[in-house]
Amino acid sequence: DRMEIIRVNGYSEREKREIALRYLWPRRLKEAGLRAEDVVLPESVLDHIISRYTRESGVRQLEQMLGRITRKVAVTFADRPVDSPASPVDITETLLDEWLGQERFQPEEARKNLPAGVATGLAWTPTGGDVLYIETTLLPGSHELTLTGQLGDVMQESARAARSYLWSHAESMGLDISRFKRNGVHIHVPSGAIPKDGPSAGITMATALASAYVGKPVRSDTAMTGEISLTGLVLPVGGIKEKVLAAHRAGIRRIILPKANEKDLKEVPQEVRDELTILPVERIEDVLPAAFNQDSRSTAERPEPVTTSSAS
Repeated sequence: DRMEIIRVNGYSEREKREIALRYLWPRRLKEAGLRAEDVVLPESVLDHIISRYTRESGVRQLEQMLGRITRKVAVTFADRPVDSPASPVDITETLLDEWLGQERFQPEEARKNLPAGVATGLAWTPTGGDVLYIETTLLPGSHELTLTGQLGDVMQESARAARSYLWSHAESMGLDISRFKRNGVHIHVPSGAIPKDGPSAGITMATALASAYVGKPVRSDTAMTGEISLTGLVLPVGGIKEKVLAAHRAGIRRIILPKANEKDLKEVPQEVRDELTILPVERIEDVLPAAFNQDSRSTAERPEPVTTSSAS
């Protein structure tokens, strides 16, 4: 009389490509009465369909797109004169624009240069992971904390906790406490029409705030996720696989995440982990040196990167 909920992780783009080539594409060809030699679908074009025409954790939309293509091919063959040569149809990106319409999505790409006050975070969505940017600016002569971008209650609490911790520990962290006293703060998360919530942007907000207070930019090749407590602890969050895949897709190669989430890295495909440097942290004091370009510090002062063997 009870139901067991089985949670299934989403597929990476590489996994979607393999599923499409091995199962979806042959099935759609058969349904349309076509043979494999009738159509040429390059992997680069398939990748274009996955990234520009679908956004999902599974492959339902992808199969629908492939079905539309095979039906268009079948019509193309039917319209050919009887005595025309039986040459295959080459699927190109130009043909996709004609048959599938305008591209629906633009893949998120990491910003090349971040100004002071901006940090790169990672978010989980029902369709997978996503990259988001936390933007902060100081407001001279104010003491208020302004939050915009349709932030939910939990996310607003994370922003307050991040600011309170930095303010109360400014001296020990090498921050100028007078800048806290003289300036209010405005935190904004772009894509303002989309509601956002959850605690996982806590360390990203703290990093963006610290960047604004010291006037120093955060490394643009680094993204992060993790909840921050009022005592400075970095607490575990969910959706690690989806977030790591989103960062990798966007071209980010350094990821800061809670040390308690190291175990979740085993769900990330090995070929993705091989291209990333994962920095597990336990406290916000570990996050800031890793987020800024301070590689001149000794190894003992830096969070130890996770190697692929320890992540599995």
